[in-house]
Amino acid sequence: MPAWPGPAICAGIVAIYYAVVGGFGIGGNVSPFYWLNSAWNKETRYEHGFMVPIIMVGLIGWQWKNLVRLAREGRGSLLGMPMVVLGILFFVASHRCGQPRLAIGGLPMILWGAALYFWGWQVSRLLLFPLFFLWLAVPMPEFQQATVKLQLMSTQLAKWGAELFGVDVFVSGTKIFSATRSWEPLEIDEGCGGIRSLMALIMISSVWAYLAKVSLWKKAILLLSAFPLAIFGNMLRLTSIFVIGEYGSPEFARKTWHDWSGLLIFYPISLCLLLLVHSILEQGLPWRKPKKKAVRHVVAREAPAS
Repeated sequence: MPAWPGPAICAGIVAIYYAVVGGFGIGGNVSPFYWLNSAWNKETRYEHGFMVPIIMVGLIGWQWKNLVRLAREGRGSLLGMPMVVLGILFFVASHRCGQPRLAIGGLPMILWGAALYFWGWQVSRLLLFPLFFLWLAVPMPEFQQATVKLQLMSTQLAKWGAELFGVDVFVSGTKIFSATRSWEPLEIDEGCGGIRSLMALIMISSVWAYLAKVSLWKKAILLLSAFPLAIFGNMLRLTSIFVIGEYGSPEFARKTWHDWSGLLIFYPISLCLLLLVHSILEQGLPWRKPKKKAVRHVVAREAPAS
C-alpha cells in the first residue's frame, strides 16, 4: 500500500483545479465546481442535482471499512494511469472549448484511475459506481430536448386518467382544456411532463440497483424500470390535479396541489412500484431471506438377522 501523503497531495491538486482555478463563465473566472452548483436550478430542471455528490459520499462511506482493509492489502496497478490521463484530457478539452461539462465528466476518470494506480483493482472496483455516479449531477440540455415525446405522452395519459374519473377534457399539443370550463387550460411543460421526476427517479433507481444483492441483469431491469415508472407516476400526479380542479378548487389544484403532488403522490407511488419490481425479481420481499428447506434425514433400518 502506498504512503497516504502521495494520494493526499494528488487529491489536493485535483481539488484546487476543480474548485479554485477558473476558466469558465462570461469572465472566464468560474471554476468547474462553481459552474456545476449554479447549473442546479429551475431552468435546467436540475434542482435535485446537489443530492448526487451527497449520495456519492454516502456510498463511499458505506464501503469505507472494506475500502480501508483492501487498501492495506492491495497493490497499485499502472493500468490506472491511462484512465487518469484520459480524465486530464477531458479537463484540458473543457478549457479549450469552454464546456465545463467535460471537466466534470473527466473528474470520475481521474479519481477512479488514481484509486486503481494507488490501491489496485479491489479498491477501484468498489469505487467504480460511486465515483461515476457523479455523472448524473451534470445537466444535459440534449437530454431535456429529447423529452418532448415524454411531454406529449404525459399529456395523453393524463387526459385518459382524467376521463376515468369523469373529467371531460380535450388536448391541444401539450395543453389540456376543461370541456366544462371549470378551470383554466393547463400547459404540460418539461418539468410537469416528467423530465425533473424522470431524472430524480433514474438517480434513485440506479442507487437501488447498486445496493440490491441481485445478479447484473436484474440490476439492469431495476435501473431501466425508472422510465415506465416515471411516466406512470407522473400520469397519476397530473390526473389528480385535473380531478381536484374539476370537483374541488381549481385555484388549489393549480397552485398548492401542483407544487406538493410530486412529493405526496409521485415519489411514494414510484418507490412502491420500484419495490414491487424488486420483489418480483426476488420472488418475495427483498429483505426477507428465503427459508431453508428442512433436510430430512432418513435412517436406514438394519435388516433383521436371519
